[in-house]
Amino acid sequence: MADWVANGNYGFAQNVFKAWQAGRSSVTPTRLVLAPARFEPTTFDRKFGVEIEAFGIERDVLLRALRLAGLNCETESYNHTTRNHWKIVSDSSIEGEHSFELVSPILEGISGLEQVQKVSVVLGRLRAKINKSCGLHIHFDAANMDLKCWKNLILNYANLESVIDSMMPESRRANDYCRTMGIENLKSQIESAQTIEIAANIFPSRYRKINTQAYFRQKTVEFRQHSGTIESEKIINWILFLHNLVSYSAMNLETISTFDALKKFNQDGIVNFYHNRIQDLNA
Repeated sequence: MADWVANGNYGFAQNVFKAWQAGRSSVTPTRLVLAPARFEPTTFDRKFGVEIEAFGIERDVLLRALRLAGLNCETESYNHTTRNHWKIVSDSSIEGEHSFELVSPILEGISGLEQVQKVSVVLGRLRAKINKSCGLHIHFDAANMDLKCWKNLILNYANLESVIDSMMPESRRANDYCRTMGIENLKSQIESAQTIEIAANIFPSRYRKINTQAYFRQKTVEFRQHSGTIESEKIINWILFLHNLVSYSAMNLETISTFDALKKFNQDGIVNFYHNRIQDLNA
């Protein structure tokens, strides 16, 4: 699996497998009666999309390489239309020669992660470049997310924002394209919102760490905070972390705002990855 999904990265392949395996375990009626419910990460079968910002590759060169890797891909002008193929579009916010944004079609589960891995390999082989103007955006299908999950997700992200900030380079902690979810003065509005639309419109700008406005355009929730990267290990760990956070938020409102809270809803591999990431970024 490491060779197939993670280009030889055995530790990372194990983490992906744990995320998949967790959802296969069952709990007995005895455990449900005798022990309090404990959140268990679910199988990663979520529909999602990725937007990778980078520069340094001519678009026709990238197009050919992605097609040779077996990916359905086209070049297009800038647009927000969901396609059935990967699309290479321009983005005026990216600094650098031959800049581009590579946008996925709707992906799903482990097979979607495999496509992300293929893209990462191609971008690495072509020596795509990243700078502070680049970001990584993740969309999750939100068509079936209920109001409770939306509220908890916003409040949980805000509560854990300082921890999540420490998992990111400094340039992604305070950025005009992914502004804070700090909502002390908005907390009561979120808690009292009677519909998803009301909760989403508490943040009218899409330039937030969680873009709630994506719900109106694409019926998704978009996470905009991650720094630009072409590394599959960073991309996929972030996708799995967010998947766990959304799943946890379906029923849970977190009050602990330290790193230990991450242990409540993530596999050991993901916790260790971000522990090491924090050490590297804040050394």
